[in-house]
Amino acid sequence: MTEPSNEPTPDLSEYQLGESVGYLLSRVKSTMSNLVTQRSMAELGITSQQGSILFMVASGKCLLAAELAREYGIDASAVTRLIDRLEKRGLLTRVRSNEDRRVVRLALTPEGHAIAARMPGIFNGVLDSLLNGFTPEEVGFLKSMLRRVLVNSGEQTGLARDAAGSVDSKS
Repeated sequence: MTEPSNEPTPDLSEYQLGESVGYLLSRVKSTMSNLVTQRSMAELGITSQQGSILFMVASGKCLLAAELAREYGIDASAVTRLIDRLEKRGLLTRVRSNEDRRVVRLALTPEGHAIAARMPGIFNGVLDSLLNGFTPEEVGFLKSMLRRVLVNSGEQTGLARDAAGSVDSKS
């Protein structure tokens, strides 16, 4: 058996991690999530993921656990645990469909709606801070490029609109 080596592999030592678009996107996502969590925990007592789920349900974009799992790219059991926590806190409920008893929709409680309504302010505040110094045109160009990445991934979420995008806000 050989000893593990602490020497970097030649191929890896030359790889410029800071120049990787994937790495940069991942770091930005992580940074945004951490900053949103800091604010949402301080102001609302919930994580960014919990607040985001409440927002998605309130907006009508995701009303089923399976839709949330697809939207966030996480497995159904993780979504179930998140929903369980939010239900236990009295922020959302599961409602069985009258048309199809197998379908269980998610609905917000009044407190869940109140928190969801505050999430855009938190999202926008974090983005305003992160995009400080960007011109509206640069923000529009960034959004346009990100939409194109999503379109190239095959994602069909209504983001395929004109490549120029809008420059109305930073969010």
